[in-house]
Amino acid sequence: MFRCRYSDVELLGRGNRALGLAVHGANGAVFGFAFDFVRSRVDVEQRRLALGLALAEHVALWPLMGVVNRSLVSNPRAFAQSAYRHALFGVILGRLA
Repeated sequence: MFRCRYSDVELLGRGNRALGLAVHGANGAVFGFAFDFVRSRVDVEQRRLALGLALAEHVALWPLMGVVNRSLVSNPRAFAQSAYRHALFGVILGRLA
């Protein structure tokens, strides 16, 4: 859809798919714990909160991509693809929570 081959798993695993999956899964779990922490302290509908936090995390951390891969930071397709995936994660987390 975005015509971009960017993959968090490949990036995090540095060529080792199993490592990338493990790190990405751990990141998702940490995000889930952070979401639960925030959810218990604010009065916001959990679906909106999960989506908002997932997109905020994406926007806040995207500039750090330059440390790992400078070409991705300025790639609008990679940014949009990652935003879409974070939004999807937020929607699913919000529904499951």
